[in-house]
Amino acid sequence: MKRFILAAIAAVALGGAAYADTIKVGVIGPFSGPFALQGKNFKAGIDAYMALNGKKVGNDEVEVIYRDVPQADPAQSKALAQELVVKEKVQYLAGFYFTPDAMAVTPILKQANVPMVIFNAATSAIVTKSPLVVRTSFTTWQTSTPIAEVAYDAGVKKVISVVSDYGPGVDAENAFKAGFEKQGGEVVQAIRMPLSTNDFSPIMQRIKDSGAQGVFAFLPSGPTTLGFVKAYNENGLKAGGIKLFAPGDLTQESDLPALGDAALGMQTTFHYAISHDSAENKAFIAAADKAIGNPAELTFPAVGAFDGMHVIYKMIEATGGKQDAQKAVDAVKGLSWVSPRGPVTIDAESRHITQNIYLREVAKGSDGKYYNKEIQTFEKQGDPGLAAAK
Repeated sequence: MKRFILAAIAAVALGGAAYADTIKVGVIGPFSGPFALQGKNFKAGIDAYMALNGKKVGNDEVEVIYRDVPQADPAQSKALAQELVVKEKVQYLAGFYFTPDAMAVTPILKQANVPMVIFNAATSAIVTKSPLVVRTSFTTWQTSTPIAEVAYDAGVKKVISVVSDYGPGVDAENAFKAGFEKQGGEVVQAIRMPLSTNDFSPIMQRIKDSGAQGVFAFLPSGPTTLGFVKAYNENGLKAGGIKLFAPGDLTQESDLPALGDAALGMQTTFHYAISHDSAENKAFIAAADKAIGNPAELTFPAVGAFDGMHVIYKMIEATGGKQDAQKAVDAVKGLSWVSPRGPVTIDAESRHITQNIYLREVAKGSDGKYYNKEIQTFEKQGDPGLAAAK
């Protein structure tokens, strides 16, 4: 069966489908299940980009085909990618909310002659697994390194680290530890939780018992982050003066109404906030709000998808619509533009995005709505984790 699939992929790569007038983009993500909101944001970002830029590149029509992986499932992700390449004859693969799903697909890219554009999956090492991978999201090294400096500057010298036990969590743990120790701080304990963890009370007790002045936390955005922040408040850690530091996954805008006043003042570092003040972001928000239907559901994966489509359009333009994965990827190495998040560049060597990282604080606007207020900028941040990944 494996030989048949590989042979079919090779046939597609060499066949006449490469010159189709319709360019198909296969997007894999969580469109149902507990993380369906993130998949909905993928689609909102794609729809917003096509609404602002049209559905054609030159004479070629762009068609997006979606496939659902409700939660991390590498085998299913790979099977769906093979189906998209063989049956649907897609020329581009994109999406991928979870790292294991993206990792599982990288081995087929070369023979399939298909680039992968990652809208979210945040483990540094993914781009090292194939020269045909480009990422338009962020890595947890990027978003977790600055918060270490913020924590130390806040007077916190001892921290306990608590992360989900998978690629991005391990990256986040290592990034924070490296940054915090460089400042002169100490990570007194490191806890890794299974991705399926939903009862955080025992974790909160361990944090209390550690004697740490603060906790660094990373979990994938969704029900888990909401549950963790609620547990932090309900178990008395905030009231007890134990400060919480995290990348922005923990305060995605769609969760802020549920967190309410308990989140006020919470600081995170991230590559994007809905509140980012720029003409590009205002145009994006207007289109994405319309695409998603309920503006309260709009959150960061939409920007990764929006910018991912920009990269794919540039790839289609550079190849004249023909199927040439390496030429497509080469064309966007070093590509710079102004994203809704600010100025960005696809690093020519790593194929990962260089971008500003913002320190944000949860605030309440005059309209009574909660938002992440940008209060400091860490400019042109690359990914220090890529050096560690090689």
